Amino acid sequence: MSSFRQIIYHVVLSTYGHEPRLILDHPQELYAYIGGILRKQQCHPHAINGVSDHIHLLFDLHPTVALSGLIKDIKLASSKWMKEKKVAPLFERWSSGYGAFTCSVKDLDTVTQYVRRQQVHHQNESFLDEYKRLLTEHRIPFEEQYLMG
Repeated sequence: MSSFRQIIYHVVLSTYGHEPRLILDHPQELYAYIGGILRKQQCHPHAINGVSDHIHLLFDLHPTVALSGLIKDIKLASSKWMKEKKVAPLFERWSSGYGAFTCSVKDLDTVTQYVRRQQVHHQNESFLDEYKRLLTEHRIPFEEQYLMG
């Protein structure tokens, strides 16, 4: 018998302190680099995009990969890459935590468009407001003082 699965995650990574430190001339280079990390782990990236203080990753997680380990690998490798390539001179490090939200295949197109439209979206909503909204929509309890790490 074959195994069938679908594990789609929408992950949000923030810069440390939510400071606008992802000032990139060519952000697609960073997104392509992260996409390569995902593909190397047999994960399928659907969309990667962000703004100066955070990025969104939408991908299908391979069942042999632990989400926490994958996020750690992405943070470490992308931090090193940005520093070596000097593509984001203000970038110091990622925040210690992350947001991870499951996504149904029926919502994949909607969430893909949401990720791709981050620049437009954040003209009207701050990162913290967006993050609190996502946590609330996914019924994840949180305490505000722990959102600033």
